[in-house]
Amino acid sequence: MVKNKTAQESTSISELVVFGIQEKKGNEIVRLDLRNIHSSVADYFVVCHAESTTQVKAIAQSVEDEVFKALKLEPWRKEGLQQSDWIILDYIDVVVHIFKTDKREFYGIEDLWGDAEMKSFKSA
Repeated sequence: MVKNKTAQESTSISELVVFGIQEKKGNEIVRLDLRNIHSSVADYFVVCHAESTTQVKAIAQSVEDEVFKALKLEPWRKEGLQQSDWIILDYIDVVVHIFKTDKREFYGIEDLWGDAEMKSFKSA
C-alpha cells in the first residue's frame, strides 16, 4: 500500500471532504490536523455529525462524489454504511468521520486527539 502522495495533496483531499459535507449540511464540521502528532494514523481527520441516518449516508455519498470528481480517488476503505450512525471513509492520509449526533457526543473523537490543530468550518 502506498501512502497518499504529499502533504499538499492530503490538504486538498481534506478541503474537498469539507466541501462535500457542506453540500449536505453536515453539522459542526471540524478538521483535525494530525501532521505534527508523532503517533497519528493520518494527516487529517475530518469530523461532522447529522441528525438522521439518512443524512449521514447522504453526507458520505457527497464526500465520495466530490473527491472522486476532482481527484478520481475512491476511499481505500469504508465502514459503517449498514448502520449509518458512524460512517468512516478512509482516504489513507485523510480519514472522514460522519456521525449521527448522539454517537459523536458518545465517542468524542476530537477529545482523543486534543493535541491536534483544530479548524472549524461553517455548514453551507
